[in-house]
Amino acid sequence: MAVAETRICRKARTYLARSVFSLQPGVMPRPLPDILRIDWPRGAGPPSAVTLAALDRAAELLRQGRLVAIPTETVYGLAANALDPDAVARIFQAKGRPAGNPLIVHVADEQQARSLAAAWPPAAARLAAAVWPGPATVVVPRSTQIPGIVTAEGPTVALRCPAHPVSRLLIERAGIPLAAPSANRSESVSPTTAQHVLASLGNRIDLILDAGGCERGIESTVVDCTTTPPRILRPGPLSRAELEVALGEAVDWPSSSDPAGLPAIERSPGQGRRHYAPKTPLELPAHPAARVEELLASGRRVGWLMLGADERARALATSRELVAVPMPPDPMAYARQLYATLHALDHRHLDRIVVDPPPATENWAAILDRLTRAAS
Repeated sequence: MAVAETRICRKARTYLARSVFSLQPGVMPRPLPDILRIDWPRGAGPPSAVTLAALDRAAELLRQGRLVAIPTETVYGLAANALDPDAVARIFQAKGRPAGNPLIVHVADEQQARSLAAAWPPAAARLAAAVWPGPATVVVPRSTQIPGIVTAEGPTVALRCPAHPVSRLLIERAGIPLAAPSANRSESVSPTTAQHVLASLGNRIDLILDAGGCERGIESTVVDCTTTPPRILRPGPLSRAELEVALGEAVDWPSSSDPAGLPAIERSPGQGRRHYAPKTPLELPAHPAARVEELLASGRRVGWLMLGADERARALATSRELVAVPMPPDPMAYARQLYATLHALDHRHLDRIVVDPPPATENWAAILDRLTRAAS
């Protein structure tokens, strides 16, 4: 194990040992979290008194170092006070997340983001001006305000201003930045509804704010703004072309979705070889129809995410042992449905999920990244 990794693990163990969630003999199980419904569609008009009361309760819990699941436009996040290392440690424990996997810190605006950075590179300034609030995360040098547990003890921090009005207003009312990875157990499918959060985390958290389904459906695009040119560390809803327009310069693209050869200290979440995976084993074969036919012939129950359908596929779809799900041909619509579809198939008691490979083009890169890791 590398020296850096050893240091990360040692510090994480120290934090986790002090966590109030540590299980002890004779301690009664925690109750399930309350779920507070937020009825404030797209921030239309002033929020109701009920919405403000829900946000104030969540803000108070966050200031106390507790865990709150929050809606964003990408996926639901598991939020804690980013400036409190003990609160952040509870995120790692609730998720079962490896200590070397850094977190994204969510802010209300660019001014708050700048206060958490040791430097604000020009690329970060241009990107924030062009696409914030939105599904883009910038990696910049971290200030000493940010505890090392947030960044896997690395020198940079990932910052994002979410587009969802509920999450931004919550940050404002709490008065603190929020570390908030996806609100699910580590390596599993990210949640796009409050029900997904409850099913994955149960009594490991304190509160869930339910604002309905997530608009984007997959995690943010992460851009390292400390390099020249800036580099995409994780593809997401914003494409390389959109980022280049926003930045006014070329953007480096990962040469492969294969996460082999990662540095000892990662600069972005979502880089692990296995990630975003349903409980049911998932395959991404070159010839999906033939693979589905093989699995059915061996007596397996199969879920099939289909992009288009030829005659052979339609014939297979008549099998009672097959759950065939037509997926949208548009990458944005596909992203909105992907995680919800995988969650649903996990409840069908299937033996295997087979997915048609998406087109090998940049506008499908985020989808291919998620499916490749889910199939690892």
